[in-house]
Amino acid sequence: LLGCLKLLGANADYYVPNRIDEGYGLNHEAIRALALEGAQVVVTVDCGIASAAEAETAAECGLTLIITDHHQPSVGDSLRESQLPHAERAANTFPPAAAIVHPGLPGSTYPFAGLCGAAVALKLAWALCQRASEAKRVSESMRNYLMRSVGLAAVGTVADVVPLVDENRVLVRHGLNCLRHWTVPGLQALEHVTGLDKKPALSCEDIGFTIAPRLNAAGRLGQSQLAIELLTTESPQRAMQLAEFVHQLNDQRQTLERSVLKAANKQLGEDTERKGRPAIVLADRDWHPGVIGIVAGRLAEKHHCPVVLIALDPLGVKPGVGSGRSVSGFNLHEALAACGEHLASHGGHQAAAGLTIDEKNVDAFRIDFCAYTEQAISEEDRVAELFVDAESPFAALTQQTVKQIESLAPFGNGNKRPVLCTTGVRLAEPPRRIGTNGQHLSLRFEQHGVTIRAVAFGGGDWEQELVAVDGLLAVAFQPVINHFRGRHTVEMHLSDWRPQNGS
Repeated sequence: LLGCLKLLGANADYYVPNRIDEGYGLNHEAIRALALEGAQVVVTVDCGIASAAEAETAAECGLTLIITDHHQPSVGDSLRESQLPHAERAANTFPPAAAIVHPGLPGSTYPFAGLCGAAVALKLAWALCQRASEAKRVSESMRNYLMRSVGLAAVGTVADVVPLVDENRVLVRHGLNCLRHWTVPGLQALEHVTGLDKKPALSCEDIGFTIAPRLNAAGRLGQSQLAIELLTTESPQRAMQLAEFVHQLNDQRQTLERSVLKAANKQLGEDTERKGRPAIVLADRDWHPGVIGIVAGRLAEKHHCPVVLIALDPLGVKPGVGSGRSVSGFNLHEALAACGEHLASHGGHQAAAGLTIDEKNVDAFRIDFCAYTEQAISEEDRVAELFVDAESPFAALTQQTVKQIESLAPFGNGNKRPVLCTTGVRLAEPPRRIGTNGQHLSLRFEQHGVTIRAVAFGGGDWEQELVAVDGLLAVAFQPVINHFRGRHTVEMHLSDWRPQNGS
């Protein structure tokens, strides 16, 4: 959006809140500072729909506010008063702004409400280019800009883990192609630093596990402006400097993440009353607020329950910053709203959300949050499930077969890569830990004379259990084609396993 406004001749700049000191979205101090610096128009990206008070501050400062967002609006009393006309309810609920660009507002006729914030910004930029061109067919310079922007919006769509269905699927499918043919210098540099430039084509996994974490690391460690500069610079030299730096920041992020995960697991192990609870709420003064969301996601996946981690202020003066991750079928946004009396603020959507909370309210919040979860998720639904699409022997996993599976891409949230299973498998050699701290596992499986290499991402702790198995295995996996130094081989990502006898 910044590139669009500059292309159209606007005197445009950006402001990204420091997620550690300012939290997310609009805040009163930043709005007042921007007004004092001479700003006249503020356009939000991926925030603002729940910021009624901050919008009032913008109006008081004489700023024209345009909101682009995809999050859920605040549910005020006016929305619960169904007898009010829709227009009056909307006026009492939505922030006062010159315009709101949002695909999922109540009463909206837009056919797909699932766009992420980056895609909503793309929609606005596209409309501005058409308006400036006075036609649906834009000028050549704007076309080149928009092709770049489709790639950037695809990165945002994958990184925000929105469902890859409907319009999101179309956007990502074309966006991955745009990233190869119409990309920005910063992404080219990041592909080079991470080795992705050697691949014939980019996949959603490349975005989700390689590109996005490095862009995200800058923001999580309080340096989001570096990620913005990386994606907007036209200098290949500067792009390479920034790419190498955010690559290093990602290493720091991983170190912090491992530290928080270890401490969280220790808390869980020491909590004798934890067993049977429908949710996890943990807090600590030593946790970095920039990585607690990632760790919450890992714990939610492992324990199959909603998780909220809270980084408390070391001095006990400021409110703690919390981040939560949900599980299938549980609306985290609604759960936080139901427990809102204990929170200073909160926001987000069904799968992920953030909050601020005074330390003295943490215990009461934990009790109410667990009680709400117990009512919302039945005991049967608290058991982790792995859905298998088909059973297939190793001999059927030819390159041609796996390429046909790849035609179902892009894979991600809402369109998972197919999971297959098979039995009668044995270890061809002892498993080997890989990764910086041995968090992953490299294996070779054999079945009826066919041997296939497998990788268990995050499965390093399975090493001793697998070695101890005396007999055959049943395995669930995702087949992939590994591209390495010009060679293409079928491999598998191990999803789960158990001894053949079913124990």
